[in-house]
Amino acid sequence: MDNMTYAQDFLRENPDIEVLEAFVIDVNGVPRGKWIPRERALDVLTKGMAIPRSVYALDVWGRDVNTAGLAEGTGDPDGICFPVPETLSRVTWLNRPTAQVMLGMHNADGSGFFADPRQTLAEVLQRYKKAGLTPVVATELEFYLIDPVRSALDPVRPPNSREGRWHTGQTQVLSISELQDFEEVFHDISIACKAQKVAADTTLRENGPGQYEINLNHVPDALQAADYAVLLKRIVKGVARKHDLDATFMAKPYGRQAGSGMHVHFSVLDENGRNIYVGEDGPADTLMHSVGGLLANMGESMAVFAPHANSYRRLRPSEHAPTYASWGFDNRSAAVRVITASKPATRIEHRVAGSDTNPYLVLAMILNAALTGMKEKLQPGGAITGDDHAINHEPLPTNWDYALQRFAKSSFAYATLGQKYRALYTACKQQELSEFSLRVTDVEYDAYIRIV
Repeated sequence: MDNMTYAQDFLRENPDIEVLEAFVIDVNGVPRGKWIPRERALDVLTKGMAIPRSVYALDVWGRDVNTAGLAEGTGDPDGICFPVPETLSRVTWLNRPTAQVMLGMHNADGSGFFADPRQTLAEVLQRYKKAGLTPVVATELEFYLIDPVRSALDPVRPPNSREGRWHTGQTQVLSISELQDFEEVFHDISIACKAQKVAADTTLRENGPGQYEINLNHVPDALQAADYAVLLKRIVKGVARKHDLDATFMAKPYGRQAGSGMHVHFSVLDENGRNIYVGEDGPADTLMHSVGGLLANMGESMAVFAPHANSYRRLRPSEHAPTYASWGFDNRSAAVRVITASKPATRIEHRVAGSDTNPYLVLAMILNAALTGMKEKLQPGGAITGDDHAINHEPLPTNWDYALQRFAKSSFAYATLGQKYRALYTACKQQELSEFSLRVTDVEYDAYIRIV
């Protein structure tokens, strides 16, 4: 079905729609776009929409990053954005009848614009296609429901449950009753996922107070898997707001509680649909080579897996968040967990990225590292047992500045994202890092203002 017919059918089947939300995804994974009145929706859906190219290179506060090269000194020109297939759908959590569509920016010749993070992942997937391979990918996203009322002295706290305010010491992992406390929220999330064709699977209570996880189904299209992750974040935040709550995908909203990760599960199929990670007796060499590639390039990828200052608070020992480039069989203490319990479902779980990441960039770095490992036949070394990390496992960067320095000089990031995108990403993150260096924290005032 062509775009015109698809758009016409959608508008005819949804005669109450008054406005179309059309958006792209920026460097931080943030949706940015416009509201389009219904009478102009068909034009946007079939002919595209102009958006400044610089929208892809904003810092987390939404400010231009001039050193990224898309704004100052360029005239800040527009690019034309076209709908991403299968993303036109209803927005179920707003009072006004609203539709949404995700957009991707194109060059004049129809190719993808380099600064669009979807394009970076698409180029990695082309390498798989040339090799006759297809990644099958799923993500698991953790998040916190939080009270919408915040202040400088009380910036984050759990919402009221049926029994009242949670105590900060509560864990209640896998609690059914605490899922039931927010039954209406999760029911509306399910409705929104179905309306937007987001392949959501299991919902569970996680470790922190008000922390939950939603798993997405495996799909043989990594771009679609990343789309699902982005759309799920929108759904969770929108539905929470509808229910007078907020939801946060910060990596570590509570200093003394569990962080929120985005775990990535994947396997690889050959041209006959066979899982190449399955061996005759255990994992195939291709799986182990993939693990070797993941570990070898993990340190240089950390600025993508942990893209914010807060991200590094999550990466602490004994919190099921990795601190070493390590792997193990069904071991959640490792950065890479190899799962072989069922032969057909043999796969890799990459446990490093936080929920605060850009899914397109995370998948690009992970999948290219795995492909590199297979091509170069890299070996991962010994598996860990428990929390026992051998001395030969590389410690992962523990601070943002160092991770960004490694990324900026990384030949692997260059090979994965290209020189221009590596430079753009570095510029955006350097601007954010510079802003943080100017902010004095309440902890510093508490510790030093009168004592030293």
